[in-house]
This record gives sequence, C-alpha cells and structure tokens, in this order.
Amino acid sequence: MHTLVVKVTGDTLSFNNDLLKCASIIKNGGIGAFPTETVYGLGANALNESAVNKIFIAKGRPSDNPLIVHISNLNMLHDCVTHVDQNAKALIDAFWPGPLTIVFNKHCSIPNITSGGLSTIGIRFPSNNTALELITLCDCPIAAPSANISGKPSPTRLSHVEFDLMNKVDFIIDGEKSLYGLESTIIDCSKTVPTLLRPGSITVSMIEKVIEHIDIDPSLINLTCSKPLAPGMKYKHYSPIAKVILFTSSTSLLKEANNYIKRNVSIAIITENSLQYSSLNVLVLNINNGKNLYHNFRKCDFLKLNVILVEQPTNSPDNLAIINRLSKSADSII
Repeated sequence: MHTLVVKVTGDTLSFNNDLLKCASIIKNGGIGAFPTETVYGLGANALNESAVNKIFIAKGRPSDNPLIVHISNLNMLHDCVTHVDQNAKALIDAFWPGPLTIVFNKHCSIPNITSGGLSTIGIRFPSNNTALELITLCDCPIAAPSANISGKPSPTRLSHVEFDLMNKVDFIIDGEKSLYGLESTIIDCSKTVPTLLRPGSITVSMIEKVIEHIDIDPSLINLTCSKPLAPGMKYKHYSPIAKVILFTSSTSLLKEANNYIKRNVSIAIITENSLQYSSLNVLVLNINNGKNLYHNFRKCDFLKLNVILVEQPTNSPDNLAIINRLSKSADSII
C-alpha cells in the first residue's frame, strides 16, 4: 500500500484539495491518520464494518478493545447514541469541542466491531480544526484510536505516525505536534453515576465543578481489567522498546541509575526534576506534565537505549493522567 502524506494548513481547509481527497478515501472505505489536539488518530468510517476492521489490522489491535468515535457536530451524536442525559449534556456544554470522550449507550447504527462488542460507545468532539474539517467533509462519524502500532507510545508528531504506519494506511495528514500529548479523558455516562474510565487533561476536579460527583473505575487503582469498557483499560499500553522502570522515590532512582552506569547499560532518565540528575552522564528528559512523555519514549528508542528510568510525579488528582500512562507503560514499579 502507498501512503499519501499531505500538509493541510490555513483557515479555508474545506478548499484544500488534499483534504478533500482524504475525505473521499474515508467515504470509500479507506483509513488514514490525522492530527487532533490530544494525539494523532487513525480513522475510518465508524459505520462501515470492513473499513473499521482495517484499523485493527493496521494497528495489530485486539478486537475487544473498543474504539472512540469522533464527530464534528451534535447531529452526529444523536445518530450514534440512544440517549443523552443531564450529566452528559452538562459535560458537553462545558468541554466540547475538546479532549473529553463521553460513553453512551450506542445506537444500532454503530457496528459491534467499532464498540468492541459492547452496548456502549465512546464519543468525542475534537477541537482540532483539521480533524473537524475532515469529519465534516466525510459527513460521517469517524472511529479513530491513536495512530500507532497497538501498545506502543501514542503519536504526537507526524514522524511518529510515519514510523509506525507508513505504507499500512491510505493517507497521513501532517499537522502540528499535539497540544496536550495525552489521550482524552473518558467518562462513562451510561451509568447512573458517571464513572471515570481513563484520566486525561480534563481532570476530576474540573469535571466535578460541572457535575456533582463521579466514581473512579477500580481498574485505575488496581491496574487490572477483564473486559475493557474504553481504550487503554485492559492491555499494556504506551510502551517503548526500551525497558521502563517507574520509581516512586528519587533516592531509589538515583541508586539504580548509578548501578546501570557502572554496568555500562545505556539509560535515560525522565523526570520533572531534571536538575537533580544533571551530574550524571546520561540523557535526562523533562516530562513536562506529560506533554513530552510519548515523544521522549520514542526518542529513547531512536537512540537505541536499553532502559528508561522514570520518576513518578507527585501523587495528586491533577497528576492522575500521567501516573496512569506511566503505570500502564512500565515493566516494573519500584
């Protein structure tokens, strides 16, 4: 397969012939990668079973891992779900367009392959202009997980998508690096009490300013999940080739770093406190509230490093998203 790589810029996106070509590919059952404000997505017509299946093949994604459906207007929402309750309406008013996915009971138009065999479906209304225009031109909801090989770090730059998916998808749209660098927050509004399934840049405190209370899915605490209700819940995710060791103590990290250095093992350190490790003759990268995490993981793999030592940020509600991604990507936690 030959992959078309296009650059889409400017305010009049709908007049861009390349974007029109990409939309035509989606309409005709193809798949392609496009930028969003969270990470790059790999999209197909959410209502077309054979097209959606191509996403699973390109990514090597388990079939029970549900996809998120992206829309560009609220009419599309009502075509995809059976009911929008007051909690969901409040969240939509507060956070859409933006990095929040809301889980609803799905409409019969959504194939089981898109929902991972579930009776529910996650819907997101992205704020990225290119994503919105592409969906609008397609005139259909787009199912789109992250545009990477399943389990690997999500892509936040064009180069990441090209490395993973070149000649495996029909097109890749070149956009700027992702604004947030972490996947969307997912909250399940199909339940009586809305439940957080995946943390993201829309935090629990932000959500509870809009609706009175939410539950936290137990899998975010014990890291086990038998049946994934949303992407990122069951399987090991976001992992580079290098071994990732997550440290809850800087003292333990420093000791382990010195042990690896003595054994001539190539390492990197990822931290929010880079000055603390400046005396070590190793690559030290800043986590930057998670925005650079996946890019740093990929940089370490590009440099063929063996081990990545990561210092966990302070355990607080606002750091729940980055701690979740680190826990999911780590080979061990110390």
